[in-house]
Amino acid sequence: MARTAALGRLTWQPATIATIRAEAATARTLVLEVDGWTGHVPGQHVDVRLTAPDGYTAYRSYSISSAPGPDRLEVTVQAVADGEVSPYLVDVAEPGDQLEIRGPLGGWFVRRPADPRPAFLIGGGSGVAPLMSMVRAATNPTRLVYSTRSPSDALFTADLATARAAGDGRVAVTHVYTRVAPPGWPDPPRRLDADALARVAWTRDADVVAFVCGPTGFVETVTDLLIDIGHDPANIRTERFGPTGG
Repeated sequence: MARTAALGRLTWQPATIATIRAEAATARTLVLEVDGWTGHVPGQHVDVRLTAPDGYTAYRSYSISSAPGPDRLEVTVQAVADGEVSPYLVDVAEPGDQLEIRGPLGGWFVRRPADPRPAFLIGGGSGVAPLMSMVRAATNPTRLVYSTRSPSDALFTADLATARAAGDGRVAVTHVYTRVAPPGWPDPPRRLDADALARVAWTRDADVVAFVCGPTGFVETVTDLLIDIGHDPANIRTERFGPTGG
């Protein structure tokens, strides 16, 4: 059975775009319907493949941003200039279009439901996508720190506001703006630093698992900051991305 499941994840499956949501000027969430999709673990990703009329194919990996569930999933795509796949998915694709996916993939950067520890999530830019899946599926205390250049660059704005306002204390969200802050924001624009993390982190002796996702430089800096404020390196999981052609 395990071998059959693994082979299934590595097989290309047809997917239909059910709906599309705009997240920012250059980012959209695609809701995909996939027959036989059995769900995923928050933090996993899928490969998305496009095939041109002449038979040319191109594929890229995208994090799953929805909570686990059968038959459909959501991927959030940020357009990359001169890319092969992301500009099509963001600017051209429409509901009803078909593409192919392979997955779910990934077994390290995942938030497993059986893990009882609180989760400290830190995302930079579109690196918040897999963390959003963790937020949506959270059953244990979860704190998200989301760093973006400005409010207009932030993804999942309404969803994060809803999660923060739920009133059950399960999810806390902190925004950090590096270039432009909203009017009346209490903190000036600045890069994420140890002070900002320490203000929302658990105490040093807490058993917490941290997930960091974003551009390579961001991930490396935040990982060092977490260690500096007392996090055990063994409990820090990272996922990074860089220029891959989009």
